[in-house]
Amino acid sequence: MAYNTFLADRIEHVLQHAGKPFEAKKMMGGLCFMVNGKMCIGVHEDRIMARVGPDQYQDALKQAGCMEMNFTGRSMKGFVFIDGNVVDTEPQLEYWVEKCLKFNPQAKSSKKK
Repeated sequence: MAYNTFLADRIEHVLQHAGKPFEAKKMMGGLCFMVNGKMCIGVHEDRIMARVGPDQYQDALKQAGCMEMNFTGRSMKGFVFIDGNVVDTEPQLEYWVEKCLKFNPQAKSSKKK
């Protein structure tokens, strides 16, 4: 299934409004927004993929529409999926984008091949 381009456009708009330089990359069957060369937030199918970090992980899972991110049978700690229908207003989307941007400076970047 292709990713939700409307949701991706909304995330891109919020990132632009936040004034953070970013790069959009297709990966994991979706679109990922890289900030400082690190995965920050993205769209997979009709869900948001949010990198909130290990310290915010459990609290994030308590939010409506939020679930563990699991591609391979193992959850990816620090990453969550949010049902795209839950973030139907800009303040809700901005909440998740801000969480991801707040963690981004502490996030480790993947090793370059």
